[in-house]
Amino acid sequence: MKPLISFKNFTFKYDLQKNPTLKNINLEIFPGEKVLIVGPSGSGKSTIGQCLNGILPHLYKGTSTGELAISGLPFGASIAELSSQVSTILQDTDGQFIGLTVAEDVAFALENDECELSVMRETVEHWSEVTELSTLLTKHPQDLSGGQKQRVTLAGVLVDESPILLFDEPLANLDPQACRDTMSLIRRIHEENQVTTIVIEHRIDEVLPLGIDKVVVVNDGEIVAVGRPDELLRTAVFEKNGLREPLYLTALKSAHVSSLLPDFSKLENLDKEPSKEALTTFVSENKRVDKLVSTDKILSVRDLSVAFDEHEVLRGINLDVFEGERISIVGKNGVGKSTFANSLCQFVRSSGEVFYRGKSVSTDTIAERAGRIGYIMQNPNLMISQNIVVDEVAFGLRLRQVDEAVITDRVEKILKVCGLFPFRNWPISSLSYGQKKRVTIASILVLEPEILLLDEPTAAQDLRSYREIMEFLEELNQRLNLTMIMITHDMYLITEYTDRTLVFADGKIVADRAPSEVLASEELLSLGNLTQTSLYELADRVELDPVALTEAFISRQKTVSADKEV
Repeated sequence: MKPLISFKNFTFKYDLQKNPTLKNINLEIFPGEKVLIVGPSGSGKSTIGQCLNGILPHLYKGTSTGELAISGLPFGASIAELSSQVSTILQDTDGQFIGLTVAEDVAFALENDECELSVMRETVEHWSEVTELSTLLTKHPQDLSGGQKQRVTLAGVLVDESPILLFDEPLANLDPQACRDTMSLIRRIHEENQVTTIVIEHRIDEVLPLGIDKVVVVNDGEIVAVGRPDELLRTAVFEKNGLREPLYLTALKSAHVSSLLPDFSKLENLDKEPSKEALTTFVSENKRVDKLVSTDKILSVRDLSVAFDEHEVLRGINLDVFEGERISIVGKNGVGKSTFANSLCQFVRSSGEVFYRGKSVSTDTIAERAGRIGYIMQNPNLMISQNIVVDEVAFGLRLRQVDEAVITDRVEKILKVCGLFPFRNWPISSLSYGQKKRVTIASILVLEPEILLLDEPTAAQDLRSYREIMEFLEELNQRLNLTMIMITHDMYLITEYTDRTLVFADGKIVADRAPSEVLASEELLSLGNLTQTSLYELADRVELDPVALTEAFISRQKTVSADKEV
């Protein structure tokens, strides 16, 4: 069989960069394969995707050496030619919408091809049924949930019936259940339409159910490994390249029974009885020590409601937050989690009362509220306004006309706390994503809030960046007794790094429990559009308490992490 895609000693360098982004790439992808391309942030994996769909070299200029052939088309072929061979679903679905309605958006490519109206309607109807959009055709794409938006963009490229489907970080902005539904839909479309599917992701655990044939590991612009999932999971290649292997596999390795799994990528084949015995011992030897939480209330919310254009987004929210707590907020896309955060920061109008250390602060200005609750956005680039690190951290104090001597002292202290003092005079543009995240946190901490409110602190991050950010936040929580409230779709993050989970659904808090208890409840999983981690699947397989196994796993991971630091 001839390869559908072939890279031969392929190198690409952007015109504005000194060094090549891709170096000596050799890779073959065959018709009908399901390929996962993984790598840490900045590894070059998305650049490989842009070479396949024509964004390079047409949108971003650069030079290449070596060869790249896609269905016989050479690198540099026109986007029009490539679009008949490669259909791309981007991470940012909103950036792909063209039509005012779902039907118009799905039909856009057909209109460009001057398709007859009757054929166009028949094609749109067919693919809307395949992607479960039939009841949404008259809706505005921007009004849909994250999972629905993903299906609209998928239908919009499927109408072309291209032989290659390319997904660039398709799970980044989806809630957990939408991630699982998206993977199921991609698998079904692959099997029913004989396409070649390429997924660029770093979330290996979530993508493996797709039935991946080949994994390509990329780092520093080079392919460092290619192989079947089972083959690569038996090596240390993922750990060495800042990627997380499936949690169930890490647990089995920790209990020294991974050899009882014939195929490391398929948990259902696990030899049950000996695994159960070893994991029972593992649980008994790794008891989790609960963190002591203060009984002092720092924040109380009473009957908080928010409405936009007479549509009630939040209603009757009641909540008490205690000093030093680490709270996670979960729920499906569009349920009001970010609106709740914005209301706490006075970014949107709300009714009800907010009490800070027992005193009502409902009439705070935005600046006053920022001194109590520091808000950290998901994307640090949206918070940065200065060029140099020290100026960015000092900016909020200068806006408040604080004395310059006081600013110098406070900024220096915070830079040291955040591990940024050696970089104080660096241009922010030269920092890594994780360092930029620290800069935004430092710029908030210098205002001396007692609560940090973080929106998706680890979204789209590889394992190394994830650990760096979360361990830094953990250190702040312990050293400064900061109270943390985190909005997240990461089900492992809530169990590892938070003490308490709030589940939002239908505009209200439907549960306030320990994270592991939330994930053990079928009702709450459904209400919050949540999914269990693969640790729960492992526990179910060997008939163990999933909460106990998860907590033992977290305890072991923290011990291993502490040993590495020593």
